[in-house]
Amino acid sequence: MLSERQRMILNAIIDDYIRSAEPVGSRSISKRGDVSFSPATIRNEMADLEEMGLLEQPHTSAGRIPSIKGYRYYVDHLVTLGEIGDRDARMIRSFFAEKMTHWEGIIEHAATVLSQMTNYTSIVLGPEMFNTALKHFQVIPLTDNSAVAIIVTNTGHVEHRTISIPEGITMDDMTKTVNLLNDKLAGVPFYKVKSVLHSEIAKELSRYVERFEEILALLEQTINEKQEPKVFLSGASNMLTQPEFKDVDKAKSILGMLEATPLVVQLFQSNPGGIQVKIGTENAHEAINHCSLITATYSFDGQSLGTIGILGPTRMEYAKVIGLLDYLSKDIVQLMSRWHK
Repeated sequence: MLSERQRMILNAIIDDYIRSAEPVGSRSISKRGDVSFSPATIRNEMADLEEMGLLEQPHTSAGRIPSIKGYRYYVDHLVTLGEIGDRDARMIRSFFAEKMTHWEGIIEHAATVLSQMTNYTSIVLGPEMFNTALKHFQVIPLTDNSAVAIIVTNTGHVEHRTISIPEGITMDDMTKTVNLLNDKLAGVPFYKVKSVLHSEIAKELSRYVERFEEILALLEQTINEKQEPKVFLSGASNMLTQPEFKDVDKAKSILGMLEATPLVVQLFQSNPGGIQVKIGTENAHEAINHCSLITATYSFDGQSLGTIGILGPTRMEYAKVIGLLDYLSKDIVQLMSRWHK
């Protein structure tokens, strides 16, 4: 439990470090108008905060910087969320005033606006990413080695696809497989299909289908062929403007991950909804262990439609980003409600 003085000093250090990207010393904190403690008192408290794991000292002669634990405390207990600035509100209002005729255009434009407003990288996942699920799967034989696969989603979309049946696999095997699919995959979002295929379904198929691995490979290709996740990315190069990422290898690692859609999707999995903040090593991928990811889920009629995320350094303007995501996600929901009147 931090004392009020420790909370004030930790908050001041993190605020200064977010602005300057330079280690913060006791003298600079003592000069702030909202701090009335002497440099000696501040140094003592900084030493205690470091011992608690909330601050780090990168060099013996330097000031302190926040640790991952320090940022977590800051986000959970010290960040004050309020109204977003007038300029930001005007930008968002002008964004929604533009006439866009399709949902993808709105999401793509939202990603661009967010990256411009924050100078970080914005990531937006469309509704089909987490909402579209398999409702029914059917295979109709055409010849001994070909068939038509019919995929029906919970959104009512029907997809017909011609598939080649590997030699030696009978239609009886395919029928057993299809029955199992409809039992195990009904209602499963498409982004989870691969993991279910290779766990539950593989285990069941191995009991009564001899060449089940070939059937699994065929099913994975067939079901996921058109289910490319809609990921809208803007401002990836903004990472290069942050002093933390002057290290070329570190920057390449982050940019490489952002180019791999499945890895980006993994960052958003297991999101319980609302505003979520993952800091440093709390993130699922090692490439962004020096970053923070703030996400907001937008929902309509109780259904999750998608997720908006901002990726930046751990030295992120948390209050601003959280406020913007909260404001924008609510406006997207209002827009959806007008479309569905």
